[in-house]
Amino acid sequence: MPKRVLQGVVVSDKNDKTVVVKVERRFTHPLLKKTVRRTKNYHAHDEGNGHKVGDIVWIEEGRPMSKLKRWVVRDEAGAAEA
Repeated sequence: MPKRVLQGVVVSDKNDKTVVVKVERRFTHPLLKKTVRRTKNYHAHDEGNGHKVGDIVWIEEGRPMSKLKRWVVRDEAGAAEA
């Protein structure tokens, strides 16, 4: 089964080897037929501490690394393929 891949913006890089990524999803409300925006924060593993606040990154599912971290930041070459 393929791993999920999401795109988002780094909102925090204060933790060592971890970034917090805000991912936005848009959908049409079933009754009101308006476009609704929902955001969610994901903790992702960033081995080299290479990403800073404001960077747009791709994250993919990975093994659990801590209580909150279940995502890994993809390298730029891999992100270009998707």
